[in-house]
Amino acid sequence: MKFFLLILLYILLFTGTLSAQRDSLLNVLKVEISNKEKYEKPKLLKIQQMKANLASKNGSNFESLLKLFEEYEYYQFDSAYRYGVKLLEVSSAIQDKEKISISKVKISSLLLHAGMFKETFDLLKEINPSLLNKNYRYDYYCLKSGAYSNLAIYNGNSNFTETYNRQAIKYLDSALTLCSPNSFEELFTKGNRQVVAGEHNQRPVYFLKLLKNYTLTEHQRARVLTGLAAFYQDESQNDIRVSLLVESAIFDLRSSVRETLATLLLAEDLFSHGHLEDAYTFIQHSREDAEFYGNKLRKLKIESVYPEIASQINIVAQKEKNRLMIYFLSISSLTILILLVSFIIFIQLKKVRAKERIIEQKNIELESFNTQLVHINDKLREYATVNEKYIGYFFEMVSGYILKLDRLKRSVERKVLAKRYSEVLPTLNAIDIKTERALLFNTFDRVFISIFPNFVQAFNELLKQEDQIWPKAPEVLNIDLRIFALIRLGINDVKAIATILEYSENTIYVYKMRIKAKSIVSSEEFDKSIMSVKAV
Repeated sequence: MKFFLLILLYILLFTGTLSAQRDSLLNVLKVEISNKEKYEKPKLLKIQQMKANLASKNGSNFESLLKLFEEYEYYQFDSAYRYGVKLLEVSSAIQDKEKISISKVKISSLLLHAGMFKETFDLLKEINPSLLNKNYRYDYYCLKSGAYSNLAIYNGNSNFTETYNRQAIKYLDSALTLCSPNSFEELFTKGNRQVVAGEHNQRPVYFLKLLKNYTLTEHQRARVLTGLAAFYQDESQNDIRVSLLVESAIFDLRSSVRETLATLLLAEDLFSHGHLEDAYTFIQHSREDAEFYGNKLRKLKIESVYPEIASQINIVAQKEKNRLMIYFLSISSLTILILLVSFIIFIQLKKVRAKERIIEQKNIELESFNTQLVHINDKLREYATVNEKYIGYFFEMVSGYILKLDRLKRSVERKVLAKRYSEVLPTLNAIDIKTERALLFNTFDRVFISIFPNFVQAFNELLKQEDQIWPKAPEVLNIDLRIFALIRLGINDVKAIATILEYSENTIYVYKMRIKAKSIVSSEEFDKSIMSVKAV
């Protein structure tokens, strides 16, 4: 009996210690969130110095660009992507296949951080791992594994997750063959393999070894702690899981990482256990980070959780308000205690007003979120319209050309078999490439104008009257309008536009600059106005 009591006392003390440690860490995290700008100042100063160094090298030094990319990689997507594209441009200009592959690995990694799975897989297909050195080949296989494992998480369909996870494990095994024994990469990859394989019931020996025996950077420690938290899923281990996620979030803040998962997981966990205020604080922080970084998929995930947390806070506040009214009616009937009751009601009403202000703020935020959803729906509708019409246009044109080629083939075959060789060349010359190209552009123009009937009007509103460009019959669009029509469809690359319209890149550039020079608005406003033209 005494032995049983001693064990019970130990369990209670241990549980109490873990709870106290968790609460203490939560308070530290709240303080660190308020110190975010303090941690980011050195990073921004470092970036500024790196940019100055790059400028002194005419902005085309591969190694300097790579360092700038890595400084932005987990901090801000847009800036990192810009330098990733520059990496690819510089390596392509010198035709260095290895550097081209390295650039694509870096850009693929960035696209995966931002939740852009299709773009990630498309770019990964272009990479030949045999062109990479051992370290970058390791990064390549880890990247492919991460793409499949993240796709499994966000897909959430049991018919596909097992297949995706098998692929993820296969690439992790390939990455492990490139690791040095007992290196950080080997242990972290083995730990990650346990997580992907769903081996949460096993002891996380690899992550624990890293934390105990290795000197880690703050970013590495944050990643290891997030991975370790996956091994503590039981309800009895919740305090440990929360503490690990809090520590991971703290190290992310100290290393100025904005592409972080820990605070979102922490907010979800706290919400599921009824800690609404803390859950709201950390989902707000995660939302700000996702917005700043530019992770579209993470933002969608947060916005699916955020309204539920806010609504629960509203419900709790409403329940408290209802409870207060009952309390007030009951106590007010006791005339002897009316002064005391009035004082209590005054204090309670102050609390309710404060919470009503919070509710009002959350309602405003929910309205903003609804506005964003409407905008997203409009964009999706536009994309669907464009895709539907242009896919139909594509198949119609291709089918027509196939029929023409078939007729031409049959005609030439008949004349060759009949040995009427002198008639073959006139048959081939009957194909007027210029006319076919004109027909192609005319069809493109008609389809485009059917989707964006106000495009020409909107385009000319950006120019002075004497500089306005109106197509002459029988044109639907001329070359100037066609360039910006392609830009409105999302084709911003000068090289791609030049290829489509069969002009040189320099000619396309000159056309664009000439039009923008005549615009009554700035170049940036001109681009925004073109992209804002509505589809029907």
